[in-house]
Amino acid sequence: MDKNRPSLIKRISKIFLKSIIGIVVIIAILLFATFVIHQINLSSEADKIEDYGQKIKIFDGTVNTTIDGHGADTIVLLTGFGTASPRLDFEPLIRELDKKYTVITIEPFGYGLSSETNRERNLNNMAEEIHEVVKQLNLNRFILMGHSIAGLYSLAYINKYPGRAAAFVGIDTSVPTQPWPGYNSAPLDFLAKAGVMRAFFKFFGDEKPKDESEAHRFEQKHMITMKVTGNSTLGREATSLSNSFNDAQKLAFPKNLPVLLFADENSAVKGWTELHQEQANSVDKGKLILLPGSHYLHHTQSKRIAAELESFLGKQNN
Repeated sequence: MDKNRPSLIKRISKIFLKSIIGIVVIIAILLFATFVIHQINLSSEADKIEDYGQKIKIFDGTVNTTIDGHGADTIVLLTGFGTASPRLDFEPLIRELDKKYTVITIEPFGYGLSSETNRERNLNNMAEEIHEVVKQLNLNRFILMGHSIAGLYSLAYINKYPGRAAAFVGIDTSVPTQPWPGYNSAPLDFLAKAGVMRAFFKFFGDEKPKDESEAHRFEQKHMITMKVTGNSTLGREATSLSNSFNDAQKLAFPKNLPVLLFADENSAVKGWTELHQEQANSVDKGKLILLPGSHYLHHTQSKRIAAELESFLGKQNN
């Protein structure tokens, strides 16, 4: 046996251990740097975020709402999970809808310019919070339109407060029986709070639009995203999603409720089209329209959504 072999292995082990320690130290330094930079930016951006909307006091906080348009019929817009600024995210769709309708966008607790809350983020509470907002706005009858997870919250609201929604419009909405692997927000929350997400967006995020107004909206969305992402209210909502899907399976739309669903024709979710067709078929006046695009159909298909909605509602009134 080579007498030098044990010492060689020992030297290699020491080098390996030092390398690991060095890598850990470098990562720790980088995380500390991104955290400090993130905190400095959050502080400077706080004064740059432009206020918008009307703050409505409900339960233990305030919910921000915006009102656009002056149409006789009112649409209440509900956001998908984790969308930092629902009002700014829905902007392309609101531009199309407010030509004919009054459009009210609700930013739930933890989103946009709304406060956080200590309330549980279950279906019942989400429905109650929607109800408190529309009650204070004196809305007795309106069209409920939602994106993504709002499909579940809308279902809960419509069952808890029957007769308030004149119709439901879903934009690639979640369906109670869809495959749901669960969602762990902890990794994203950590990356957001550590400033890593900010660094990622800086180097790999979407390119800033050249149009001045769009560039301004882009900047505002970015600052609000940095402010909101990783907050405890969103984290608790993420944790509650599995229960929300289970609870929603006990609910169904009323047979006489007009339901218009828009769905991504190329969704990667197994059975996406069939699930939405089944939901549309569950009511007397249901329709499914498949559109090309992504999960955020309201970003690219706003004109089509507005046109199809007008046609659909017109047929219900005839």
